[in-house]
Amino acid sequence: MRYLGPAFRMMLLMTFLTGFVYPGVVTALCQIFFPRQANGSLVKWDGHVVGSGLIGQNFTGLQYFHARPSAAGNGYDASNSGASNYGPTNQHLIDRAKASIAQFRKENPDYHGPIPADLVTASASGLDPDISPASALAQASRVATARGVSVGQIRELVDENTKGRILGFLGEPRVNVLLLNLDLDRRFDRHQ
Repeated sequence: MRYLGPAFRMMLLMTFLTGFVYPGVVTALCQIFFPRQANGSLVKWDGHVVGSGLIGQNFTGLQYFHARPSAAGNGYDASNSGASNYGPTNQHLIDRAKASIAQFRKENPDYHGPIPADLVTASASGLDPDISPASALAQASRVATARGVSVGQIRELVDENTKGRILGFLGEPRVNVLLLNLDLDRRFDRHQ
């Protein structure tokens, strides 16, 4: 019995410290120093939240850049995040990749180069908001035709929206699809 009293008091103290004090301090510091990130990196358009810069969205119109496929539930479902975990010889993965390739070729008949891998494979989370610059450029002709602008204008827009490696050496260059499509709508008529 003499051990239960101190153990119970220690449990209450640690519950208070790790369950209330620590999360409260971290939340307060994040709200002070990183409020946009702490609140989900929300992206606003005309005063309305249209998404997050951290979670991909499914764009299907020919006038928009398309994101990479998602294995997260019914397309970019953050509550069902995760990879398919299919191995390279799994028939489901092969069939999905073939279907993605066929869809890409159908939507982008003017593109004749190799299709970038991130346009036919899902990310590990299934929520990746970014594509490679090569993936964006592979779609440039389709977007330009649908928008009634030159391919050069679309390529310039892709270049402006390309983010480099973090600290100059971490990761790969990337383009956030939501931000790129919003920039498209800002510069060119979105109702075309």
